[in-house]
Amino acid sequence: MAEQKSTNITWHAGHIGRPDREKLLGQKGVTVWLTGLSASGKSTIAVAAEAELVQRGHLAYVLDGDNVRHGLNKNLGFSPEDRTENIRRIGEVAKLFAETGVVVLTSFISPYRADRDSARELNEKGDFLEVFVDADVATCEERDPKGLYKKARAGEIPEFTGISAPYEAPENPELVLDTAKLSVEESVAALVGFLEKQGYLSP
Repeated sequence: MAEQKSTNITWHAGHIGRPDREKLLGQKGVTVWLTGLSASGKSTIAVAAEAELVQRGHLAYVLDGDNVRHGLNKNLGFSPEDRTENIRRIGEVAKLFAETGVVVLTSFISPYRADRDSARELNEKGDFLEVFVDADVATCEERDPKGLYKKARAGEIPEFTGISAPYEAPENPELVLDTAKLSVEESVAALVGFLEKQGYLSP
């Protein structure tokens, strides 16, 4: 839990509540937290799912790990402490998106189970869906679109998840997408279908 350093602050409630925003959008806000190794398919699935949802008339937005580190979290590295702060910040941002009625798709390795649990705890029950994009190191290393595994094996990238830093797989995710077996299209269909079944998307 982050320390509260600000003092003399007061929470100001607005006149428009979450139900009003969700009624306007015709959907329920939710954080869809995609977690998995680098090159497991998180970002590809998130971007494709966003496009599919928008095409169906739903407001969705992707928060991608690399993109966020270009701005909001550009002062953070990849030490365990910085990874924790990275996830804490994005968890807070994702919560704000969900509270506005948006389906927010986050794409972060987020290797530590405790950090993902902390992100979940920020949300009301049902507002956070953990999606395990399941692909083993061998599969991800074979893909390696950014050449990161090759660099990690060569010792050029310290603390690289799956090689020189740990990844703690989810124990009870709401959804598992086995991208060693499922295509991007099949993964997106499974994800969007899950959101429909659970009532987050209106007809």
